Amino acid sequence: MSERTAPPPATPSPAPALPFVPGLDGVPAAKSSICFIDGDQGILEYRGYPIETLAEHSTFEETSYLLLWSKLPGRADLDKFTRDLASNRDVRFRLIDLLKCLPDTGHPMEALQASIAALGMFYPDRDVDKPEDRYKSAIRLIAKATTLVAAYYRLSTGRDYIPPKEDLSHAANFLYMLTGEDPDPDVARVMDICFILHAEHSMNASTFAARVTASTLADPYTVVSSAIGALTGPLHGGANEQVIHMLQGIGEAEKARPYIEDLITRKQKIMGIGHRIYRVKDPRALVLQKLAAQMIAKRGGDPLLVIAQEVEKVVAEHLGAKRIYPNVDFYSGVVYTAMGLPPALFTPMFAVARISGWLAHWIEQLQGNRIYRPDQIYTGTHNEPYLPVEERV
Repeated sequence: MSERTAPPPATPSPAPALPFVPGLDGVPAAKSSICFIDGDQGILEYRGYPIETLAEHSTFEETSYLLLWSKLPGRADLDKFTRDLASNRDVRFRLIDLLKCLPDTGHPMEALQASIAALGMFYPDRDVDKPEDRYKSAIRLIAKATTLVAAYYRLSTGRDYIPPKEDLSHAANFLYMLTGEDPDPDVARVMDICFILHAEHSMNASTFAARVTASTLADPYTVVSSAIGALTGPLHGGANEQVIHMLQGIGEAEKARPYIEDLITRKQKIMGIGHRIYRVKDPRALVLQKLAAQMIAKRGGDPLLVIAQEVEKVVAEHLGAKRIYPNVDFYSGVVYTAMGLPPALFTPMFAVARISGWLAHWIEQLQGNRIYRPDQIYTGTHNEPYLPVEERV
């Protein structure tokens, strides 16, 4: 028998050249009727309704209904939706035990992600193909998320869990669970508006994470948990907490100019400044700036707003020509600080509001669903020789 040598392995043909867009900047990933943004004009709409209109006239419950079911509810539908949310706020005692087992040094966002993932284990009726299961899951996730955040915050600071009330609004009940006292109606309304402003914002990193997970037909608790994970990063939801640390570090309005000019000179990121989409001031930041002034006027002086406004002034002088302005994170922390809320809760409050938007995208993704499977541009080698371990360098 004649000896035959194996032919050398074929080198793969080079793949067709594909355009590479870092961060998928501007690349459409879905068709959606949930949210519209015009970054040049500073327009943000939920289902066609301007964010300024919703902030002035709507409630978080009504806005959540609008996002989920594509229309503003009539009185009967809104009353039922509000009752369903209120009656589903409490959580199983084992979830409270789970929170007690988490380290006090953890971040509330980590606790929220873990407990939301665990929450779904208690509810077998989470079939994504059944409309009644989708409704029940959406209600539970929106209603219970604030309870989980408030419970972990109190437990991690050595205090007892406060069960929710059913006779308060979503925002007012959250504040009640943090303190054990019914909040001032004006403060509760500011919290309500903040929830509205953070409820949805098109195809950002966390929403994209939610839709990718949803495309696998994973249950909604897993979908929301994955989105929370994406929101934790300082380039996304975590920026609001960093803004407060920056403003507190500046300390006085007179020190804002040298501080910011130094960051600009060194080409360092200014937290809360700039946005991937907006080329004008974020419309949510405009509303939040007014809310901050209202809270400070009501609850007493707070230097952070004055410092923030001075920072904005310096930024406008140096970066206005580049169309770089404050985003939603810049003033949200100032509002929360004026309300007496700690920085550790800023991003979790963003998350519990955004759950309504994530769930709206989850429901939309299920319509004509196709699993996400993007391509890549391979930059590695081929046909590397396999060397015995003794011969490797």
